[in-house]
Amino acid sequence: MKSIKYSRHTGEDWDSLSIEELLNKLSDFLLQSGFNNPYFDDFRNSDRDLQALHDAILNALLRSGTLSDEMLDQLERMEDREEFENSEISRLVQYLIDRLAREGYIRIQKSKKPVTGKGGRGLSQSQVRFELTDKALDFLGYKTLKNLLGSLGKSSFGRHDTRDMATGVEASGASKLYEFGDTLNLNVSGTILNAIRREGLKVPIDLEYADLEIHQCEYQSSCATVLMLDCSHSMILYGEDRFTPAKKVALALAHLIRTQYPGDTLHVVLFHDSAEEIPLSRLARVQVGPFYTNTREGLRLAQRILARENKDMRQIIMITDGKPSAVTEPDGSIYRNAFGLDPYVVGLTFKEVSQCRRSNILINTFMLARDYDLVAFVRKVTEICRGKAYFTTPRSLGQYILMDYMRNKVQKVH
Repeated sequence: MKSIKYSRHTGEDWDSLSIEELLNKLSDFLLQSGFNNPYFDDFRNSDRDLQALHDAILNALLRSGTLSDEMLDQLERMEDREEFENSEISRLVQYLIDRLAREGYIRIQKSKKPVTGKGGRGLSQSQVRFELTDKALDFLGYKTLKNLLGSLGKSSFGRHDTRDMATGVEASGASKLYEFGDTLNLNVSGTILNAIRREGLKVPIDLEYADLEIHQCEYQSSCATVLMLDCSHSMILYGEDRFTPAKKVALALAHLIRTQYPGDTLHVVLFHDSAEEIPLSRLARVQVGPFYTNTREGLRLAQRILARENKDMRQIIMITDGKPSAVTEPDGSIYRNAFGLDPYVVGLTFKEVSQCRRSNILINTFMLARDYDLVAFVRKVTEICRGKAYFTTPRSLGQYILMDYMRNKVQKVH
């Protein structure tokens, strides 16, 4: 006879907690730029340990009011770390970390060298690192995109429309007679009417090549984009984190392109003392550092990337808050001058902007500062390359970039 085994009910309903909602609350922590780091770690070595994730989840639970009154009372009575680690709250946080890993949002990497503690040989949480997976980055990009478009009242978005007409699958224009090379998106009624006009109504209808009529659709172009992110020290100065919003915009733009513009490409370039291209999978770990701003080197790298792309449109989206303060010399050395707009640095930067224009590469600049000299510099860049200049804030940065990308119209926002 089949038996039924009963177990004691513990009162835990942790499976009902939304892991996606938790991940959304952790977005600022997961995409941190170094704003709260007094030592300004090199962005190439910005690993995070499991203890930091543990504390961030606990703070998220406290802010969201998820913890019960009983748990909060226990937390207030705790006197040391060891008592906390044996509590129900600690088990809840550890359960959420395990779920994040089990559902593929984070990847936990344990150190190969064990450390010795009170309990013998083992691993402390500070020796266990974690990193975001592509699934987590895609989710954060989707949430950011949804929030940015939701604030604008936009519920849908499509591909880059132009004034030209072409043949395709989706019919949105007037019909035309078929020409060799066109997509055979046949207008059946128009084709039959042409045959009837030519020979009259009879059965069977005798179709000829000249009777063929096809639908037209709006020609939709493809675009190659390089997103240039300024990661110099000024992006986290003056009591404001400007780099984390820029990272979120990059993730949102990547999600938009992947889901709505599959023919487009997006590359990310960081510029500081020098410039480098990074994959989107590394974007979450990038932090700012004590670097200068080598805008010219960033533009040179962006041009090399776009030269490999066979697209109708090629553009650079540059997000910065500072003046160019460094250039790379022919011998590889870096000339730096952080005081004012150095004529030598500015002149070489303008020369690179002119090269972009000759290569038919559009530069749209998003400036996060309002200093008079910097505004004049950005206006000159816009004048040379006939691009667009947006003087915005970290809060409205994403709205401007995404709407500009989708509209693709000549427009200036002052």
